[in-house]
Amino acid sequence: MRRTATLLALVGVLTLGACETRSQSDVDPSADPSAQASAGVDVTEHESGPQSPISYGLEVPSGAAQLGPLVRYRSPALIQAYQPQLDAAEAQREAAEAEAEASETPAPTPSESETPATRPSDDTFALIDDAPRPDVTISLLRVDGDPTLVLRRLIAQVNAVIPDANLVEDDLSQYCRAEGKRITGCTVSARGKTADDRDIRITITADPGDVTTRTAYPASDRRPVMTVRAEYLGDPRSGQLEPRASSAEVPRDVEGKDRSGLIWPSMDVEAEGSEPLLDGRWTVPSTGTLLLSGDRPRFAAVVADRVREADAIAEDFAASVGTPTKDVVEDLNEISTTYSARGEDGSRARATFVLSARGSYAMLFYTPAPAKS
Repeated sequence: MRRTATLLALVGVLTLGACETRSQSDVDPSADPSAQASAGVDVTEHESGPQSPISYGLEVPSGAAQLGPLVRYRSPALIQAYQPQLDAAEAQREAAEAEAEASETPAPTPSESETPATRPSDDTFALIDDAPRPDVTISLLRVDGDPTLVLRRLIAQVNAVIPDANLVEDDLSQYCRAEGKRITGCTVSARGKTADDRDIRITITADPGDVTTRTAYPASDRRPVMTVRAEYLGDPRSGQLEPRASSAEVPRDVEGKDRSGLIWPSMDVEAEGSEPLLDGRWTVPSTGTLLLSGDRPRFAAVVADRVREADAIAEDFAASVGTPTKDVVEDLNEISTTYSARGEDGSRARATFVLSARGSYAMLFYTPAPAKS
C-alpha cells in the first residue's frame, strides 16, 4: 500500500512534468547554456530552510539552506542483504507467469494511460512486501549566515544524536584546515550508537571555495557550502526495524565563542556555471539549472525542466564513468533512482534522480581515482 500510494500521489506531478514545461523551441540556441536553464527559475523554490529534517534527528541549522531534496539511497551492503529475497520473489513471479501462459490466461498488462511514459521504474524491491528503506542520507547546504556558528550548531547536533561522540563544540581548529588562520576546509566525522542503539556515522564537510584564487563555487552565492551525510553501519536488516530514526532532540544554538581564532575567507568572485564541474567530467546541460556545487566532496545539484531530462542527466553522468547499476526507491512521497558506477581507474560516480512534488532533480557525486603510491 505504501508504494501504491506514493505512485498515485506522483501521477499528477509526472503529468505536469511532461506537459507544463518549456519546449526546446522556447530556448534561444545562441544563448549561453547556463543562462538558458536559469531563465525563469526561482532557486528559492528549491530551498529548505532551518529546522528542515535531515536524518536521525539532524536538521538544517539556522544560517543555512538546503538546496534541492535530500539524497537518499540504499547502500551496497543493504542491497546485498536483500538480494536473495528479491531473487526468490522474482523466481516465484516468473513461475506464476509461466503457469498462466501455459493455461492461456496471461496476467493483464497495464494500459498506456495507467503507466505514463514519464513515470520512473517501480521500486527495485517492489516484489518484497516491505522493501528496504534507504540507509544513507545526504543534505547539501549553502551557508547564508555565520559559517562558524553554522558548523558549531551542526557539531552540537551530532553530539545530541550520538551521545558518546564527544565532539569539541568550541574549537574549529580540531576539524578545519587553515592557511594563515584562513580556513580552507573542514571535516567532522563521528561514529557511534544513537539512543535507540543504532550504529551510525555522521560526516560533515565545509568548504569556502578556492582560497588561493578567492573564487567561490558555481551557484554558491560566494558563500561556503556544506554537506551532511548520515549512514547506518550496523546489520542491514536490523537497521530496517522500527523506529525508523532516532527521536533525539537536537540543540538549535550553541553557547560561548569559538576558541580557534580561525576565520572564513571571503570570495571575490563566483565561478561560472558554464564551466566543467566534477573534475571537468560534466557541464550543466541546457535542460537543467544548477542549484549548488562543491569540490570537497565533488557534487552538483541540478533541477531539470522535465522528468525524463533529470533522469537522463543522472544516468548519463554515471555512464560517463562506468557501466551503471540502477536502484529505485519509493519512499516519503518521492521516487529516487540512483545510478552507481565505478571506472577502471577506481573512480566512482553516484547520481540520484529524485522525483518529488517540488520538481525533478539530478544530484551528482564524483570520487576521483585513489592516488597511486
